[in-house]
Amino acid sequence: MASTRLRALDGADVEVPDTDVEAFAGQLRGRLVGPADPDYDEARAVWNGLIDKRPGLIARCTGTADVMAAVRFARAHELLLAVRGGGHNVSGAAVCDGGLVVDLSPMKAVRVNPGAGTVRAQGGVRIGDLDHESQAFGLAVPMGVVSETGIAGLTLGGGFGWLSRRFGLSCDNLLSADVVTADGRWVRAGTGPDDDLDLLWALRGGGGNFGVVTSFDFRAHPIGPEVYVGFVVHAGTAAGEALRGMRAFIEQAPEEVMSLAVLWHGPPLEEIPVEYHRKPVAIQLAVYAGDPAEGERVLRPARNIGNPVADLSGPMRYLDLQRFLDVDYPARQLRYYWKSRYLSAFSDDLIDLLVARNETTPSPLSTLEMWSMGGAVERVATQDSAFGDRSAPYLLAVEANWERPEDDAANLAWVREAHADVARFSTGREYVNFPGFYEDENLVRDTFGPNFRRLASLKKRYDPMNLFRLNHNIPPAP
Repeated sequence: MASTRLRALDGADVEVPDTDVEAFAGQLRGRLVGPADPDYDEARAVWNGLIDKRPGLIARCTGTADVMAAVRFARAHELLLAVRGGGHNVSGAAVCDGGLVVDLSPMKAVRVNPGAGTVRAQGGVRIGDLDHESQAFGLAVPMGVVSETGIAGLTLGGGFGWLSRRFGLSCDNLLSADVVTADGRWVRAGTGPDDDLDLLWALRGGGGNFGVVTSFDFRAHPIGPEVYVGFVVHAGTAAGEALRGMRAFIEQAPEEVMSLAVLWHGPPLEEIPVEYHRKPVAIQLAVYAGDPAEGERVLRPARNIGNPVADLSGPMRYLDLQRFLDVDYPARQLRYYWKSRYLSAFSDDLIDLLVARNETTPSPLSTLEMWSMGGAVERVATQDSAFGDRSAPYLLAVEANWERPEDDAANLAWVREAHADVARFSTGREYVNFPGFYEDENLVRDTFGPNFRRLASLKKRYDPMNLFRLNHNIPPAP
Protein backbone atom coordinates (compact mmCIF):
# COMPACT_ATOMS: atom_id res chain seq x y z
CA MET A 1 0.00 0.00 0.00
CA ALA A 2 1.34 3.42 -0.98
CA SER A 3 2.08 5.76 1.90
CA THR A 4 3.37 9.21 2.81
CA ARG A 5 6.25 9.59 5.25
CA LEU A 6 5.54 12.11 8.00
CA ARG A 7 7.11 13.06 11.32
CA ALA A 8 5.52 11.68 14.49
CA LEU A 9 5.19 13.43 17.86
CA ASP A 10 8.11 11.42 19.22
CA GLY A 11 10.37 12.58 16.39
CA ALA A 12 10.38 9.28 14.50
CA ASP A 13 9.16 8.89 10.93
CA VAL A 14 5.80 7.26 10.36
CA GLU A 15 4.22 5.95 7.16
CA VAL A 16 0.64 7.18 6.73
CA PRO A 17 -1.42 5.35 4.08
CA ASP A 18 -2.10 7.55 1.07
CA THR A 19 -5.76 6.58 1.32
CA ASP A 20 -5.85 8.32 4.72
CA VAL A 21 -4.10 11.38 3.31
CA GLU A 22 -6.52 11.53 0.39
CA ALA A 23 -9.50 11.18 2.71
CA PHE A 24 -8.15 14.01 4.84
CA ALA A 25 -7.67 16.24 1.78
CA GLY A 26 -11.27 15.51 0.79
CA GLN A 27 -12.50 16.84 4.13
CA LEU A 28 -10.97 20.26 3.53
CA ARG A 29 -12.57 23.22 1.81
CA GLY A 30 -9.05 24.59 1.64
CA ARG A 31 -6.06 22.82 0.10
CA LEU A 32 -3.63 20.22 1.35
CA VAL A 33 -0.18 21.17 0.10
CA GLY A 34 2.77 18.77 -0.07
CA PRO A 35 6.39 18.91 -1.25
CA ALA A 36 5.44 18.04 -4.82
CA ASP A 37 3.09 21.00 -5.22
CA PRO A 38 4.35 24.08 -7.09
CA ASP A 39 3.36 26.43 -4.25
CA TYR A 40 4.98 24.34 -1.51
CA ASP A 41 7.97 26.64 -0.97
CA GLU A 42 5.72 29.67 -0.74
CA ALA A 43 3.36 27.89 1.65
CA ARG A 44 6.16 26.79 4.01
CA ALA A 45 7.95 30.15 4.12
CA VAL A 46 7.55 32.34 7.20
CA TRP A 47 8.57 35.89 8.08
CA ASN A 48 11.95 35.00 9.62
CA GLY A 49 14.47 34.30 6.86
CA LEU A 50 16.52 32.22 9.30
CA ILE A 51 13.80 29.54 9.35
CA ASP A 52 13.96 26.91 6.60
CA LYS A 53 11.75 23.98 7.60
CA ARG A 54 10.12 21.42 5.33
CA PRO A 55 6.74 20.18 6.56
CA GLY A 56 5.35 16.89 5.31
CA LEU A 57 1.92 18.44 4.71
CA ILE A 58 0.39 21.91 5.01
CA ALA A 59 -3.37 22.20 5.53
CA ARG A 60 -4.42 25.60 4.17
CA CYS A 61 -7.55 26.03 6.25
CA THR A 62 -10.46 28.25 5.22
CA GLY A 63 -12.58 27.84 8.35
CA THR A 64 -13.13 26.05 11.63
CA ALA A 65 -14.30 22.83 9.97
CA ASP A 66 -10.95 22.54 8.16
CA VAL A 67 -9.06 23.10 11.41
CA MET A 68 -11.12 20.41 13.17
CA ALA A 69 -10.36 17.94 10.37
CA ALA A 70 -6.63 18.75 10.49
CA VAL A 71 -6.36 18.36 14.26
CA ARG A 72 -8.23 15.04 14.15
CA PHE A 73 -5.93 13.77 11.39
CA ALA A 74 -2.83 14.75 13.37
CA ARG A 75 -4.20 13.18 16.55
CA ALA A 76 -5.21 9.94 14.83
CA HIS A 77 -1.71 9.46 13.43
CA GLU A 78 0.13 11.10 16.36
CA LEU A 79 1.83 13.56 14.03
CA LEU A 80 4.08 16.46 14.88
CA LEU A 81 1.82 19.49 14.57
CA ALA A 82 2.59 23.19 14.03
CA VAL A 83 0.02 25.97 13.93
CA ARG A 84 0.53 28.98 11.70
CA GLY A 85 -1.46 32.17 12.18
CA GLY A 86 0.26 35.17 10.64
CA GLY A 87 3.56 33.30 10.31
CA HIS A 88 5.49 36.04 12.13
CA ASN A 89 6.62 33.99 15.17
CA VAL A 90 10.32 34.80 15.41
CA SER A 91 11.23 31.35 16.81
CA GLY A 92 9.92 29.60 13.69
CA ALA A 93 7.40 27.49 15.62
CA ALA A 94 4.75 28.14 12.97
CA VAL A 95 6.29 25.41 10.81
CA CYS A 96 7.97 22.07 11.46
CA ASP A 97 10.11 19.53 9.66
CA GLY A 98 8.21 16.48 8.43
CA GLY A 99 4.99 17.07 10.32
CA LEU A 100 1.65 18.73 9.61
CA VAL A 101 1.17 22.50 9.57
CA VAL A 102 -2.31 23.80 10.32
CA ASP A 103 -2.17 27.01 8.31
CA LEU A 104 -4.76 29.66 9.24
CA SER A 105 -3.36 32.34 6.93
CA PRO A 106 -6.34 32.14 4.51
CA MET A 107 -8.68 32.95 7.44
CA LYS A 108 -8.56 36.77 7.37
CA ALA A 109 -12.10 37.95 8.09
CA VAL A 110 -12.51 40.96 10.42
CA ARG A 111 -15.86 42.30 11.65
CA VAL A 112 -16.18 45.50 13.69
CA ASN A 113 -19.18 46.21 15.91
CA PRO A 114 -18.78 49.96 16.48
CA GLY A 115 -21.80 50.22 18.77
CA ALA A 116 -20.46 47.58 21.15
CA GLY A 117 -16.83 48.62 20.72
CA THR A 118 -15.77 45.10 19.78
CA VAL A 119 -13.93 43.44 16.91
CA ARG A 120 -14.04 39.80 15.79
CA ALA A 121 -11.03 38.55 13.83
CA GLN A 122 -10.12 35.13 12.45
CA GLY A 123 -6.88 33.37 13.33
CA GLY A 124 -4.98 34.31 10.17
CA VAL A 125 -5.52 38.05 10.54
CA ARG A 126 -2.49 40.32 10.82
CA ILE A 127 -2.28 43.60 12.69
CA GLY A 128 -2.53 45.60 9.48
CA ASP A 129 -5.77 43.84 8.54
CA LEU A 130 -7.24 44.49 11.98
CA ASP A 131 -6.21 48.16 12.05
CA HIS A 132 -7.56 48.79 8.55
CA GLU A 133 -11.05 47.72 9.56
CA SER A 134 -11.16 49.12 13.09
CA GLN A 135 -9.79 52.55 12.18
CA ALA A 136 -12.66 53.01 9.74
CA PHE A 137 -14.76 53.40 12.89
CA GLY A 138 -12.20 55.36 14.93
CA LEU A 139 -11.33 52.30 17.00
CA ALA A 140 -8.21 50.27 17.72
CA VAL A 141 -7.41 47.03 19.50
CA PRO A 142 -4.14 47.15 21.49
CA MET A 143 -1.69 45.20 19.35
CA GLY A 144 1.99 45.14 18.44
CA VAL A 145 4.03 47.65 16.43
CA VAL A 146 4.74 45.83 13.13
CA SER A 147 1.70 45.51 10.87
CA GLU A 148 2.67 42.11 9.41
CA THR A 149 2.57 40.46 12.85
CA GLY A 150 -0.20 37.88 13.23
CA ILE A 151 -2.71 38.75 15.93
CA ALA A 152 -3.03 35.14 17.11
CA GLY A 153 0.45 34.38 18.40
CA LEU A 154 0.89 37.97 19.61
CA THR A 155 -2.29 37.88 21.70
CA LEU A 156 -1.82 34.39 23.10
CA GLY A 157 1.67 35.33 24.35
CA GLY A 158 0.68 38.71 25.79
CA GLY A 159 0.99 41.47 23.21
CA PHE A 160 2.84 44.77 23.80
CA GLY A 161 2.33 47.88 21.70
CA TRP A 162 1.75 51.61 21.64
CA LEU A 163 -1.56 51.37 23.52
CA SER A 164 -0.46 48.99 26.29
CA ARG A 165 0.01 51.44 29.15
CA ARG A 166 -3.38 53.02 28.54
CA PHE A 167 -5.50 50.00 27.58
CA GLY A 168 -3.49 46.92 28.58
CA LEU A 169 -1.92 44.05 26.68
CA SER A 170 -3.55 42.41 23.67
CA CYS A 171 -4.49 39.43 25.84
CA ASP A 172 -6.13 41.74 28.40
CA ASN A 173 -8.51 42.90 25.66
CA LEU A 174 -9.47 39.37 24.60
CA LEU A 175 -13.15 38.92 25.44
CA SER A 176 -13.76 35.44 24.02
CA ALA A 177 -12.44 33.00 21.44
CA ASP A 178 -13.41 30.02 19.29
CA VAL A 179 -10.98 27.17 19.94
CA VAL A 180 -10.40 23.73 18.42
CA THR A 181 -8.95 21.55 21.17
CA ALA A 182 -6.63 18.55 20.80
CA ASP A 183 -9.51 16.10 20.41
CA GLY A 184 -10.85 18.06 17.43
CA ARG A 185 -13.78 19.62 19.31
CA TRP A 186 -14.94 23.22 19.01
CA VAL A 187 -15.03 25.07 22.34
CA ARG A 188 -16.09 28.62 23.11
CA ALA A 189 -13.74 30.30 25.59
CA GLY A 190 -15.44 33.21 27.29
CA THR A 191 -17.49 34.50 30.19
CA GLY A 192 -20.98 33.52 28.99
CA PRO A 193 -23.10 30.89 30.74
CA ASP A 194 -22.16 28.21 28.19
CA ASP A 195 -18.55 29.35 27.72
CA ASP A 196 -15.36 27.89 29.14
CA LEU A 197 -13.97 30.50 31.54
CA ASP A 198 -10.88 28.44 32.47
CA LEU A 199 -9.88 28.23 28.83
CA LEU A 200 -10.24 31.99 28.40
CA TRP A 201 -7.97 32.49 31.42
CA ALA A 202 -5.36 30.18 29.86
CA LEU A 203 -5.49 31.92 26.47
CA ARG A 204 -4.72 35.28 28.07
CA GLY A 205 -0.98 34.79 27.93
CA GLY A 206 -0.63 31.00 28.03
CA GLY A 207 0.11 30.72 24.33
CA GLY A 208 -0.90 28.05 21.84
CA ASN A 209 -0.72 25.22 24.36
CA PHE A 210 -4.45 24.61 24.63
CA GLY A 211 -5.81 24.51 21.10
CA VAL A 212 -6.08 26.29 17.77
CA VAL A 213 -7.88 29.63 18.10
CA THR A 214 -9.91 30.12 14.94
CA SER A 215 -11.41 33.49 15.92
CA PHE A 216 -10.89 36.16 18.57
CA ASP A 217 -13.31 38.70 20.02
CA PHE A 218 -11.58 41.85 21.25
CA ARG A 219 -12.48 45.00 23.10
CA ALA A 220 -11.64 48.05 20.97
CA HIS A 221 -10.97 51.63 22.08
CA PRO A 222 -11.43 55.09 20.52
CA ILE A 223 -8.09 56.12 19.00
CA GLY A 224 -7.08 58.31 16.09
CA PRO A 225 -7.23 59.09 13.33
CA GLU A 226 -4.03 60.85 14.52
CA VAL A 227 -1.78 60.47 17.54
CA TYR A 228 1.31 62.42 18.56
CA VAL A 229 4.62 60.58 18.12
CA GLY A 230 7.92 61.55 19.71
CA PHE A 231 10.90 60.37 17.64
CA VAL A 232 14.20 61.74 18.92
CA VAL A 233 17.69 60.55 17.94
CA HIS A 234 20.81 60.97 20.11
CA ALA A 235 24.43 60.30 19.17
CA GLY A 236 25.96 57.10 20.53
CA THR A 237 28.51 59.15 22.48
CA ALA A 238 25.58 60.65 24.44
CA ALA A 239 23.58 57.42 24.69
CA GLY A 240 24.04 56.98 28.44
CA GLU A 241 22.90 60.51 29.22
CA ALA A 242 19.96 60.17 26.83
CA LEU A 243 18.78 56.88 28.37
CA ARG A 244 18.93 58.38 31.86
CA GLY A 245 16.79 61.24 30.65
CA MET A 246 14.31 58.86 29.01
CA ARG A 247 14.09 56.92 32.27
CA ALA A 248 13.32 60.07 34.24
CA PHE A 249 10.69 61.07 31.70
CA ILE A 250 8.75 57.80 31.61
CA GLU A 251 8.78 57.41 35.37
CA GLN A 252 6.65 60.54 35.69
CA ALA A 253 4.69 60.30 32.42
CA PRO A 254 0.94 59.61 32.40
CA GLU A 255 -0.21 56.18 31.30
CA GLU A 256 -1.36 57.57 27.95
CA VAL A 257 2.35 57.58 27.07
CA MET A 258 4.13 54.46 25.84
CA SER A 259 7.88 54.93 25.59
CA LEU A 260 10.36 52.73 23.74
CA ALA A 261 14.06 53.46 24.25
CA VAL A 262 16.15 51.91 21.48
CA LEU A 263 19.90 51.42 21.20
CA TRP A 264 20.57 50.95 17.52
CA HIS A 265 22.74 52.06 14.65
CA GLY A 266 21.29 55.11 12.93
CA PRO A 267 18.90 54.31 10.09
CA PRO A 268 19.75 56.01 6.78
CA LEU A 269 16.89 58.51 6.94
CA GLU A 270 17.19 61.87 5.21
CA GLU A 271 16.26 63.67 8.45
CA ILE A 272 19.21 62.12 10.34
CA PRO A 273 22.66 63.61 9.59
CA VAL A 274 24.64 61.22 7.41
CA GLU A 275 27.50 60.96 9.92
CA TYR A 276 25.14 59.04 12.23
CA HIS A 277 23.96 56.57 9.60
CA ARG A 278 24.85 53.02 10.70
CA LYS A 279 26.64 54.45 13.74
CA PRO A 280 25.60 53.77 17.36
CA VAL A 281 22.65 55.91 18.42
CA ALA A 282 20.00 56.06 21.13
CA ILE A 283 16.43 56.69 20.01
CA GLN A 284 13.31 57.48 21.98
CA LEU A 285 10.03 56.52 20.37
CA ALA A 286 7.10 57.71 22.45
CA VAL A 287 3.41 57.73 21.59
CA TYR A 288 0.61 59.60 23.33
CA ALA A 289 -2.58 57.51 23.10
CA GLY A 290 -5.02 60.42 23.11
CA ASP A 291 -5.53 63.91 21.72
CA PRO A 292 -2.51 64.86 19.55
CA ALA A 293 -2.42 68.44 20.84
CA GLU A 294 -2.21 67.21 24.42
CA GLY A 295 0.37 64.67 23.28
CA GLU A 296 2.61 67.41 21.91
CA ARG A 297 2.55 69.13 25.30
CA VAL A 298 3.12 65.95 27.33
CA LEU A 299 5.97 64.69 25.13
CA ARG A 300 7.79 68.04 24.95
CA PRO A 301 10.09 67.19 27.91
CA ALA A 302 11.18 63.99 26.17
CA ARG A 303 12.17 66.01 23.11
CA ASN A 304 14.25 68.35 25.29
CA ILE A 305 16.48 65.63 26.74
CA GLY A 306 20.17 66.32 26.04
CA ASN A 307 21.24 67.53 22.60
CA PRO A 308 19.54 65.32 20.02
CA VAL A 309 20.98 65.08 16.53
CA ALA A 310 17.52 64.73 14.98
CA ASP A 311 13.91 65.26 16.06
CA LEU A 312 11.31 63.72 13.77
CA SER A 313 8.41 64.18 16.21
CA GLY A 314 4.93 65.22 15.17
CA PRO A 315 1.34 64.12 14.68
CA MET A 316 0.90 60.92 12.67
CA ARG A 317 -2.04 58.90 11.48
CA TYR A 318 -2.47 55.88 13.71
CA LEU A 319 -2.49 53.61 10.65
CA ASP A 320 0.85 55.08 9.54
CA LEU A 321 2.27 54.67 13.05
CA GLN A 322 1.36 50.99 12.99
CA ARG A 323 3.28 50.59 9.69
CA PHE A 324 6.14 52.88 10.71
CA LEU A 325 8.55 50.10 11.75
CA ASP A 326 7.64 47.65 8.97
CA VAL A 327 10.55 48.74 6.78
CA ASP A 328 12.99 47.72 9.51
CA TYR A 329 11.53 44.19 9.79
CA PRO A 330 11.05 43.02 6.19
CA ALA A 331 9.51 39.59 5.70
CA ARG A 332 11.94 36.85 4.55
CA GLN A 333 14.71 39.32 3.72
CA LEU A 334 16.48 39.28 7.09
CA ARG A 335 17.43 36.69 9.66
CA TYR A 336 16.09 37.24 13.17
CA TYR A 337 16.88 35.94 16.65
CA TRP A 338 15.34 37.60 19.70
CA LYS A 339 15.41 37.06 23.45
CA SER A 340 14.07 39.09 26.35
CA ARG A 341 14.14 39.89 30.07
CA TYR A 342 11.68 41.60 32.38
CA LEU A 343 13.71 44.03 34.46
CA SER A 344 13.32 45.04 38.09
CA ALA A 345 14.80 48.48 37.34
CA PHE A 346 16.50 50.52 34.60
CA SER A 347 19.63 51.19 36.63
CA ASP A 348 22.73 53.21 35.70
CA ASP A 349 24.82 50.02 35.66
CA LEU A 350 22.38 48.39 33.25
CA ILE A 351 22.39 51.45 31.00
CA ASP A 352 26.20 51.38 30.82
CA LEU A 353 26.15 47.68 30.01
CA LEU A 354 23.60 48.08 27.22
CA VAL A 355 25.40 51.04 25.66
CA ALA A 356 28.59 48.96 25.52
CA ARG A 357 26.72 45.99 24.03
CA ASN A 358 25.24 48.14 21.29
CA GLU A 359 28.74 49.11 20.22
CA THR A 360 29.78 45.48 19.76
CA THR A 361 26.86 44.13 17.73
CA PRO A 362 27.91 42.23 14.59
CA SER A 363 24.99 43.77 12.66
CA PRO A 364 24.03 47.45 12.48
CA LEU A 365 20.40 46.33 12.09
CA SER A 366 20.24 44.81 15.58
CA THR A 367 18.66 46.59 18.54
CA LEU A 368 18.38 46.66 22.31
CA GLU A 369 14.90 47.89 23.20
CA MET A 370 13.51 49.00 26.55
CA TRP A 371 9.70 48.90 26.72
CA SER A 372 8.08 50.81 29.55
CA MET A 373 5.38 48.92 31.42
CA GLY A 374 3.10 50.04 34.25
CA GLY A 375 -0.24 51.74 33.76
CA ALA A 376 -3.04 49.42 32.64
CA VAL A 377 -0.56 46.57 32.20
CA GLU A 378 0.17 46.27 35.91
CA ARG A 379 -3.41 46.71 37.09
CA VAL A 380 -4.27 43.09 36.22
CA ALA A 381 -3.46 40.83 39.15
CA THR A 382 -1.02 37.95 38.64
CA GLN A 383 -3.68 35.29 39.19
CA ASP A 384 -6.26 36.93 36.91
CA SER A 385 -4.64 35.85 33.64
CA ALA A 386 -2.16 33.22 32.56
CA PHE A 387 0.27 36.00 31.63
CA GLY A 388 1.14 36.29 35.30
CA ASP A 389 3.24 38.85 37.13
CA ARG A 390 3.12 42.40 35.73
CA SER A 391 5.19 44.17 38.38
CA ALA A 392 8.34 44.66 36.27
CA PRO A 393 8.64 48.30 35.20
CA TYR A 394 10.51 47.46 31.97
CA LEU A 395 10.88 44.79 29.33
CA LEU A 396 14.22 44.46 27.53
CA ALA A 397 14.22 42.94 24.04
CA VAL A 398 17.58 41.83 22.63
CA GLU A 399 17.06 41.63 18.88
CA ALA A 400 19.61 40.40 16.35
CA ASN A 401 18.59 41.26 12.79
CA TRP A 402 21.07 40.49 10.02
CA GLU A 403 21.38 39.63 6.34
CA ARG A 404 23.88 36.85 5.59
CA PRO A 405 23.84 33.17 6.62
CA GLU A 406 27.60 33.28 7.21
CA ASP A 407 26.96 35.74 10.06
CA ASP A 408 24.54 33.46 11.92
CA ALA A 409 26.94 32.29 14.61
CA ALA A 410 28.17 35.76 15.51
CA ASN A 411 24.67 37.21 15.81
CA LEU A 412 23.29 34.31 17.84
CA ALA A 413 26.25 34.64 20.19
CA TRP A 414 25.72 38.41 20.58
CA VAL A 415 22.12 37.91 21.70
CA ARG A 416 22.95 35.05 24.07
CA GLU A 417 25.82 36.92 25.68
CA ALA A 418 23.80 40.09 26.17
CA HIS A 419 20.88 38.06 27.53
CA ALA A 420 23.18 36.38 30.04
CA ASP A 421 24.83 39.69 31.00
CA VAL A 422 21.54 41.31 32.03
CA ALA A 423 20.29 38.34 34.06
CA ARG A 424 21.30 40.03 37.33
CA PHE A 425 18.96 42.94 36.54
CA SER A 426 16.06 40.64 35.70
CA THR A 427 12.98 39.51 37.63
CA GLY A 428 13.60 36.00 36.28
CA ARG A 429 10.75 36.22 33.80
CA GLU A 430 10.92 36.49 30.02
CA TYR A 431 8.45 37.53 27.33
CA VAL A 432 7.36 34.31 25.66
CA ASN A 433 6.91 35.99 22.26
CA PHE A 434 10.67 36.74 22.18
CA PRO A 435 11.98 33.31 23.27
CA GLY A 436 15.03 32.64 21.11
CA PHE A 437 14.44 29.05 20.03
CA TYR A 438 12.89 27.99 23.37
CA GLU A 439 16.30 26.58 24.30
CA ASP A 440 16.05 27.74 27.91
CA GLU A 441 14.47 24.84 29.80
CA ASN A 442 13.55 27.12 32.71
CA LEU A 443 11.76 29.75 30.62
CA VAL A 444 8.23 28.44 31.15
CA ARG A 445 8.38 27.71 34.88
CA ASP A 446 10.21 30.92 35.70
CA THR A 447 7.96 33.05 33.53
CA PHE A 448 4.59 31.74 34.67
CA GLY A 449 5.65 31.36 38.30
CA PRO A 450 2.64 30.76 40.57
CA ASN A 451 0.38 30.28 37.53
CA PHE A 452 2.40 27.35 36.18
CA ARG A 453 0.67 24.65 38.20
CA ARG A 454 -2.80 25.75 37.08
CA LEU A 455 -1.62 25.96 33.48
CA ALA A 456 -0.19 22.43 33.64
CA SER A 457 -3.51 21.15 35.03
CA LEU A 458 -5.44 22.87 32.24
CA LYS A 459 -3.00 21.47 29.70
CA LYS A 460 -3.81 17.98 30.99
CA ARG A 461 -7.53 18.71 30.60
CA TYR A 462 -7.38 20.10 27.06
CA ASP A 463 -4.30 18.40 25.58
CA PRO A 464 -3.16 15.38 27.63
CA MET A 465 -1.04 14.00 24.74
CA ASN A 466 0.74 17.36 24.32
CA LEU A 467 -0.23 17.60 20.67
CA PHE A 468 0.30 21.37 20.81
CA ARG A 469 3.95 21.32 21.84
CA LEU A 470 5.70 23.56 19.31
CA ASN A 471 5.49 26.68 21.47
CA HIS A 472 6.67 27.77 24.92
CA ASN A 473 5.48 24.36 25.94
CA ILE A 474 3.64 23.66 29.17
CA PRO A 475 3.72 19.87 29.68
CA PRO A 476 0.51 18.28 30.98
CA ALA A 477 0.43 17.77 34.73
CA PRO A 478 1.21 14.19 35.78
